[in-house]
Amino acid sequence: MRESILTIPVNEIFEPMCGCPICRMRNMLEDRTIDYIMGAAMMEPDVRIETNRLGFCKTHFEQMQNQKNRLSLALMIQTHLKELEKNIFDRKSIFEGKTAKQKKVSQVVEECFVCSKIEWGMERLMVTFYELYGKEKDFREIFDKQEMLCLHHYDLLVSGVSNVEKKFQNQFVKACGELTNNYLKTLINDISHYCNMYDYRNSGKNADWKNSKDSIERAIKFLTTR
Repeated sequence: MRESILTIPVNEIFEPMCGCPICRMRNMLEDRTIDYIMGAAMMEPDVRIETNRLGFCKTHFEQMQNQKNRLSLALMIQTHLKELEKNIFDRKSIFEGKTAKQKKVSQVVEECFVCSKIEWGMERLMVTFYELYGKEKDFREIFDKQEMLCLHHYDLLVSGVSNVEKKFQNQFVKACGELTNNYLKTLINDISHYCNMYDYRNSGKNADWKNSKDSIERAIKFLTTR
């Protein structure tokens, strides 16, 4: 398959052999969306209508807080709050009951502008990913050499196996399983070693922690993608 505007970003995501490639895909889309929304797009009327309506989840509020442009974030929060007040808490009719209002609140709480953009981008990149796996031997080999798949994205890929060319489906499921299970075994060894190092017999200045010191963080990332 010739490289195109669709295949290039997927190939670039799979070039590193560190961590979960689908997490890298998600992170790339996430970073670009955060940069976009905190930049000039913040003043675009169409974008502001969407951010006012959807708001943001806790994860993406925190990421935006870490950006330098706090004024952009404050302005978006300001108009989002006004949107809530106007469209939810100002009763439009005497017939609007608490149930209708609560449904509106629940919808806002569950939605996020950044999450919606990531989901939109992931759907399109995953179409290209499955297509590349079925048509490119080199890509299948690169996939097999990845360090791991996190548990969430293992489930995502195996659940979508029907999108892979039929003759490669068994190979794909097996590769996904090996990437996930091999890393799981490594995690178990590392976190077990970490726990054992708290035994007084393993303490001292010459204590060998091996690769266990960050095993808690790696286990959480494996289990949650974060």
